[in-house]
Amino acid sequence: MTAMHRRMTLSVLAVSVMLTGMSCVNRSDVGTPPVPTAEAGPGGGVADDTFLVRLETSKGNIDIEVHPAWAPKGAARFRELVEIGFYNECRFFRVVPDFMVQIGMNGDPALHAKWSENTIDDDPVLESNLPGYVTFAKTGLPNSRSTQFFINYGNNASLDGQRFAPFGKVVAGMDIALSIESKYREMPDQNAIRSAGNQYLKSEFPDLDFIQKASVVQN
Repeated sequence: MTAMHRRMTLSVLAVSVMLTGMSCVNRSDVGTPPVPTAEAGPGGGVADDTFLVRLETSKGNIDIEVHPAWAPKGAARFRELVEIGFYNECRFFRVVPDFMVQIGMNGDPALHAKWSENTIDDDPVLESNLPGYVTFAKTGLPNSRSTQFFINYGNNASLDGQRFAPFGKVVAGMDIALSIESKYREMPDQNAIRSAGNQYLKSEFPDLDFIQKASVVQN
C-alpha cells in the first residue's frame, strides 16, 4: 500500500465498523454524551494537566501519557470515554504495519452511534505524528473527531497538515502496540462494524486483539 493510499484511507476513519453484538459497556451506565470542554489554567491558558491512561490489552499493557496542552478538546474527550468504559472490549480493527494501529468503535452499535455522532471541534496541531504518538481519527471534514484513535507506528508527520492533532504518546508498552495482530490489515468493514459491532468482528475476524480495560491510572 502506498503512503498516499494510507493517508486517503485514514481520512475516512469515521465511516465506522467494528465489533460484534456484545456491548463494550452497559448502555444504562452511559447517558447522552456531553460536549467536552478543556479546563483553563491561570491567566486563561489551558493547563497541562498531564495524566496517564493504561490500556490493558489482550497482548499486554500500553501506557499513554495524555497532554491536554497539546490538544485540549481531544484529551478531554479521550479521558471522558476512558472513564465511562467506552473502550473496554473494543477491537483493534485496523492495523497497518509501519503506519498505525486503530481502535475506537464500541461493540454495541447503538452506543457507538450515540457517541460517534457527538463530534468535537478540531484542535490546532501542536505536536507531530511521530512514532508512538496517539491521535484521534477523523474524516476529511473539519470538526469530525469522535471516538476512534490510533497509535502511530511510523513517522507520519504528513498527517499534521491534515488536522490530525496528537493528544498523547505511548510511554510504556510500545512493543505491545507493535505486536497487535495485523494479519487482517484493513479487511474489517467499518460499515459492518457500525451495524453489527462485536458480533461481526468476533465472527469474521476472531483473532483481533482488543482492549480488555482502559483506565486513568495517574493524574
